[in-house]
Amino acid sequence: MPTPSENSLFGMGNPLLDISAVVDKDFLDKFGLKPNDQILAEEKHKALFDEIVKRDKVEYHAGGSTQNSVKIAQWMIQEPHKVATFFGCIGTDHFGEILKKKAEEAHVDAHYYEQNVEPTGTCAACITGDNRSLVANLAAANCYKKEKHLDLDCNWELVKKAKVYYIAGFFLTVSPDSILKVAKHASDNNKIFCMNLSAPFISQFFKEPLMKVMPYVDILFGNETEAATFAKELGFETDDIAEIAHKTRNLPKENTKRQRVVVFTQGKDDTVATVGERVTMFPVLDIDQNDIVDTNGAGDAFVGGFLSALIQEHALEECIRAGHYSANVIIRRVGCTFPEKPNYH
Repeated sequence: MPTPSENSLFGMGNPLLDISAVVDKDFLDKFGLKPNDQILAEEKHKALFDEIVKRDKVEYHAGGSTQNSVKIAQWMIQEPHKVATFFGCIGTDHFGEILKKKAEEAHVDAHYYEQNVEPTGTCAACITGDNRSLVANLAAANCYKKEKHLDLDCNWELVKKAKVYYIAGFFLTVSPDSILKVAKHASDNNKIFCMNLSAPFISQFFKEPLMKVMPYVDILFGNETEAATFAKELGFETDDIAEIAHKTRNLPKENTKRQRVVVFTQGKDDTVATVGERVTMFPVLDIDQNDIVDTNGAGDAFVGGFLSALIQEHALEECIRAGHYSANVIIRRVGCTFPEKPNYH
């Protein structure tokens, strides 16, 4: 298996500083939050960010879905450093400096577009028991500009160096043009472009840009809730996850040299994946309920583990096994954090 080279994995997305704290039902009710959800912050959530930082034991971690995934891929690979490149937009502020430092510590080659109009984005992870409700205030992350960053020769050269590309669906709300440019490059050069459904609201409210990118998607990730919403929006008329995976695989595709692979995780239930014409179930690793500390980041971690094996050209089964391993590690800890080294063979 080839040793991965520097910048061979490319990620682009919303770099956010995660602010996580344990809250209670009253806190959720006050801000109209569901226990398990991901939403974009509205005006009514402004006070939430002021309040959550005053909770006991509040933790700060470098976050944002895509950044989490490439960070975990790098952690699984270990050496060489900087296998993963990351693009996104931050503010010229204290939180931005923290994100830069955290990316460096994770050995990710982050090239941020820095601007001073908006502050660095944050994501409040409101934890109750096994549940987590995420409220993202994109702020600076929303200011990514294709022509001011992605299109620059020095940055585009880094894009061209990659073999595998991963962008979470969340970035569709920011810069669909940037996604299309990268997706078309991957397709034209027979490289692998991966995407994530990311949250139900993406399929509901950003269906048009999502479906513009879909023909270029070689590997599509999502969880059971996102898959069900996607199926509903596309009129699949089924809530059977295997059938949804099969129908999604058969959507129109630009690069016919690669069959689309669809991978849907279902928490503690089997992961569903299309293997050619078939749909196969892959059981996750057993874990005692008492060992689960925080499911926040499990999906991102799964993708990170998967990508670490994919970049080394492992078979699909092995990519899923690596994804299950990294997700299993992450849910035992607060936030999308990990021990110094993986214990994975």
